[in-house]
Amino acid sequence: MFHTKVPGKSFMNREEYRDKVLGCWTGKNIGGTLGAPMEGKREMTDVSFYVQELGGNPAPNDDLDLQLVWLLAVEQRGAYRLNERMLGEYWMRYISGPWNEYGTAKGNIVNGLYPPLSGFCNNEKWKNSNGAWIRSEVWACLFPGAPDEVMRFAWLDSCVDHCGDGIYAEIFTAVLEAAAFVESDVRKLIDIALARIPADCRVARSVKLAIECHDSGIDWRTARNRIVEESADLGWFQAPANLGFVVLGLLYGEGDFGRSICISVNCGDDTDCTGATAGAVLGIISGRKNLPQKWIDPIGNAIRTVAVQNYQL
Repeated sequence: MFHTKVPGKSFMNREEYRDKVLGCWTGKNIGGTLGAPMEGKREMTDVSFYVQELGGNPAPNDDLDLQLVWLLAVEQRGAYRLNERMLGEYWMRYISGPWNEYGTAKGNIVNGLYPPLSGFCNNEKWKNSNGAWIRSEVWACLFPGAPDEVMRFAWLDSCVDHCGDGIYAEIFTAVLEAAAFVESDVRKLIDIALARIPADCRVARSVKLAIECHDSGIDWRTARNRIVEESADLGWFQAPANLGFVVLGLLYGEGDFGRSICISVNCGDDTDCTGATAGAVLGIISGRKNLPQKWIDPIGNAIRTVAVQNYQL
């Protein structure tokens, strides 16, 4: 029997764990598919459901398929034998995505700059971007209810193609998601995750601004604009603002799955990532059995890949 225990919480048995893992991946698939058509838009949008014809198939999403590579590494090598260089080797063998930080990491590794140097060198534009925090769920699912344990693996993962706030971003989401297996209060989850990254980093600044706006009664659209202004010097497609959008969805959605992922997506920018992560967090909290069926039916149960090679699902 699988179980985990934290102070003040009850045991989680294997059935409950399985339901939360399925909820995590289903919620992520839903949010990523919802946000896929709007990815890269700098203006706010106003979607309330899928806008594309799906026919039972989700949109392909690197947020999901990169994690299949990490799962393979765990299965073949064992979680506690992993190190950052080993993940770099799996990156080179299986990950085909050539863009942005992914391509920079591959180029660095080819030239002998192995992780963590692969995420640090020649990466000024993308070091604080979104490629790492979007793939944190696999670690949370492997270490449910263990926020301090999951931090190590978030670092091993994110340093392959990021540094600085790009790393803090994945630590934040991995901790948030691991804690969500045993804590359902979103505000407490955010506090747990904030406590494990530097208080003055850019990710923390954006998340705290989202909280401040929510607590002040400011509407989410105004809050979104304030987060954009706060991160304007970093530019678009960067982790601090986009994690702020995830937090806006979680706070202003008030536990409503559809409303939460739509708010995150409607903030614009890296919309498939923000919707996917908000969906994953709520999917862990609720479990697959409590996700709205109207969101599940259009995408089915598959994961469609876009950034991996030589990997059989």
